[in-house]
Amino acid sequence: MLRELWAARALLVILARKDFYVRYRRTVLGVIWAVGVPLVQAVVLAIVFTHVVGIGRTYASSQQAYAVFLYSALVPWNYIANAGPSASTAIVDNVALAGKIYFPRALPVLVTAASAIYPFAIGIVLLLLMSLVVGSGVGVSFLLVIPGAALAVLFVVCVGLCLSALHVYFRDIRYIVMAALSVGFYVTPIIYPLGKLHAHHVLRDLIAIGPGSGPIEIFRAATVGSDSALALAVSACAAWCVAFGGIGFWLQCRRDRVFVDLL
Repeated sequence: MLRELWAARALLVILARKDFYVRYRRTVLGVIWAVGVPLVQAVVLAIVFTHVVGIGRTYASSQQAYAVFLYSALVPWNYIANAGPSASTAIVDNVALAGKIYFPRALPVLVTAASAIYPFAIGIVLLLLMSLVVGSGVGVSFLLVIPGAALAVLFVVCVGLCLSALHVYFRDIRYIVMAALSVGFYVTPIIYPLGKLHAHHVLRDLIAIGPGSGPIEIFRAATVGSDSALALAVSACAAWCVAFGGIGFWLQCRRDRVFVDLL
């Protein structure tokens, strides 16, 4: 399957570009929507949690610093939240194309993960600008966004390989993923730092081993400083990738030829 995926790499690039541009083709602002929505979300959340809830005031001395803290988590989280559901249903969603020509059924998963990299990269550039303008500046540590982004993409691919194969048999997967993401926003350290839970070690560790915590903590280390649970969060995310990726790769290899027949 790896040989077939490598042979189809040109098709992967073409489909990924097409998927991204078609999404914003008929809009007035175009690709600005790809990063405009999460940027507005970060500003609104920063205002609410600074002036209403008070989390921002306890985190830092300025609303601007908390905005950088918040956006550094929203960039990888929005990539996972946007690409994850689509990757989890990619085989079923592309049945029309799969019924016409043969290609590895894992390819739509890679296309979904790759097409979402475009707004992901733009979001990283905006994070850089935000850190320079309203944050505490940017140093060499900002290069950590590269392994952080790679970990987020790897997680989406591994989850997509596993759940897209299961989705052929169980159509409930789509709704399970949506429910998991709804809960995941609050049990992932997006609006609060893990350091605030230092008095509750068990709770902090449980949140740190969540699958989305690893990329977020790396992005935090690149912009506003690392947390004591960074190593645990990254290790846990890597373990999730191994588990989902191993199962997904096995399912894709064993069932690749029969997916279309089942659909």
